[in-house]
Formats: sequence, structure tokens, C-alpha cells
Amino acid sequence: MSSTTTTQKAPTAGIVTKDTHGNDFRVPDYTIKDILQAIPKDCYNRSLVRSLGYVARDIAMMVFIGWAGNSMIPMVALPLVRGCLWALQLYLIGLFGFGLWILAHECGHGAFSDYQNINDFVGWVLHSYLGVPYFSWKFSHAKHHKATGHLSRDMVFVPHTQEEFVEGHGANKIGEVMEDLPIWTLAVLLFQQLGGLQFYLATNATGQSIPGVSWWAKSHYAPKSPIFEKNQFWYIILSDIGILATVFGVYTATQAFGAFPVLVNWFFPWLWVNHWLVFVTFLQHTDPSMPHYSEKEWTFARGAAATIDRDFGFVGQHIFHDIIETHVLHHYVLRIPFYNARKATKAIKEVMGEHYRYEGESMWKSLWKVLRSCQFVADEDKNGVYMFRNVNGIGVRPQ
Repeated sequence: MSSTTTTQKAPTAGIVTKDTHGNDFRVPDYTIKDILQAIPKDCYNRSLVRSLGYVARDIAMMVFIGWAGNSMIPMVALPLVRGCLWALQLYLIGLFGFGLWILAHECGHGAFSDYQNINDFVGWVLHSYLGVPYFSWKFSHAKHHKATGHLSRDMVFVPHTQEEFVEGHGANKIGEVMEDLPIWTLAVLLFQQLGGLQFYLATNATGQSIPGVSWWAKSHYAPKSPIFEKNQFWYIILSDIGILATVFGVYTATQAFGAFPVLVNWFFPWLWVNHWLVFVTFLQHTDPSMPHYSEKEWTFARGAAATIDRDFGFVGQHIFHDIIETHVLHHYVLRIPFYNARKATKAIKEVMGEHYRYEGESMWKSLWKVLRSCQFVADEDKNGVYMFRNVNGIGVRPQ
């Protein structure tokens, strides 16, 4: 435990501020002990056989979809119909590919099984195949969970403060910043969804600012990046080896089978996995109703509550392994496997009360609304609680 944590003053109780839309936001005052005591003990049970069964299912579905498409689509005479079927194939493979990504994510948290060496091996293989450096992600992601919602210590989706936002637009005050046009929001959306993950891995974009360090030196691929601890050096090397093995495998497959089969069976599904990851994680941590905290007012229980559960229907529950529907619980307890998360979520909702956040509208609609309304955070009441604001005329006007 750091000295900063041990000397931190007790957070203030009973804080009330205004969210983006002007609604009262009451800062939670319950403790992590209250949450943990509410969760049934059997929710912690992990089964290696069951977890491997889900891995086998997702891989089998990807193989079957690829085999069926590669066998039948070329026989379709109409080019337009054939093109639509290829698009459907790569989309479906991408869905189950993201399912595999989630299972690898469970490995990194130790929720996959009781055997961490097996977890790491399975996670390394799956994440490497999907173009993610396993241990690099595991280590930085663990820091994110330790400081979720902390404005100066969280590791990803760290919002600009109002001062940073104004400075970035070259203005002296918020009133001089022009309202963003919807076309600009659309451009940001496209870049974020297609390239956001790789940009984050390569440059630590949306993570904490590290002055004086080049973009490559703070990359997830750099073994000496300040993101990591010194004793993690060789794990980062192993992560890079996994990525290089995947690149070599893709190159070899292209030489053996041609570019088109690789594009429709790996590359475009890989783009879909990139999209789903950014889409899901962005909406789990960004919403007009959610806060960020200063050092003084942050607690682990408050930070974990600064997340939101959403609903993605059949795909969310059965293909994305409930990562969307039970994410709040995931931030309180990492080692509960996804197949026990709904039961545990029901238990913690009794403790969280009004502080449990859920949004059941279309996530595509939420994505657009969040991009337009959550541009930066401001502590207008000077109480250490930062709420989202924007210059698009949505909700409370920034001061």
C-alpha cells in the first residue's frame, strides 16, 4: 500500500452535486465490506472444466461459421448477395471472437479457474490470437481496477478536465469554445471504434498523461514503459512474442491460402473484436450520470460504483458472457466468474440502492448520446466530485 493511501484523510460523507442533466447525484458512503458481505459464497466457485467448455464452444462456432461460409458463399451467383453473406460471416466470427476475448479477460483476473498458471496460458494464447498483448493488458488493466474513477490514478478512459479541454481548443474560457458539429462527433466515433484499442495499446491514449515520455516509451509493447513495474519486464517480452507469433501466423496463412480467406476469417473479424471492446468498455465507464473523484474523495467502493450495467440482449448474455450486464459487480469482485455474476449482481444491488446504475436503452443510441454529452469533467461545487459536461448545449451549461 502506498504512503499516499495510508495518509489520505477520510472522505467527506453526504456529498450531493449535479450530474450532466442537472439531477442530484449523491455520492455513495457504503464500504467495500458492506458489498462483500452481501455476496453469496457460492458465487466465488470457479470451474476449469466449465470455463474451458465456453472456450471450446466459441472456437467451435468460429470454425463452423468460417467453414460454412467458405463452402457455400462462393456458389452464390449474385455478387451483391454474395457480398452481404461475406459481411455476415465476418460479423458473426467477430461476435464469437469477442466472446473469446472476454474469456481471456477472465483469465487475467483469475476468474477463469483456480489455477493461475493455466489461466495465464489460456489467456496468453487467446489474447495473442486476437492481437492483444496478454500480460501487458493484464497489468495495466489491474491498475485500472484498483483506481476506477480516480481522476489522477485510473489507467483508461480518463476524461479531460474542463481546464484541459479549454486549453486543448486554444481558448481562454469555456464560452469561447465552439459547439462541436455532429459530423465531428461522427468522425471521432469512427476512429474510436475502429482504431481506439490499437491506439491505446501503442500510445497509452486515454490513459494517464506521462510528461516527458515519448508515445512509444509508454506503449503497452515497451517492456520498460512506466505503465509497468520493473519485475514485469519479461512478461511484457512474452506478450510481444505472442503478438509476433500471430503476425507470423497471419503472414504464413496469407502465403498458403491467399489474402481473401485471411481477410474474411481473421482480419475483418479482428476489426469487429476491436470495435466491440471499445464499444463495450467505453459505455461501461462513461455516462452523464457517473462521477470521477479527486484523491481526497475517492474510495474503492465509490470508484467501483462509477460504472454502469447496460443491456445487449441475446448477444450480451449468451455470446459476450454477460460482460455488459454485470460490469458493476465485476469492479467490486474480480474473481467471480461470469456465469455466477448475475446472482452476485442481484445481491449487491440491495446494498447499492440508488447508486447502482443500469441503462436499458439501445447501446447504439447510448453511444451517440454519451459522445455528445460527456466531453470533459468539472468540479463546479469544488467538493472533489467531477461530473461530465459538454459544449454542445446538452444538460447543465459548464461554468
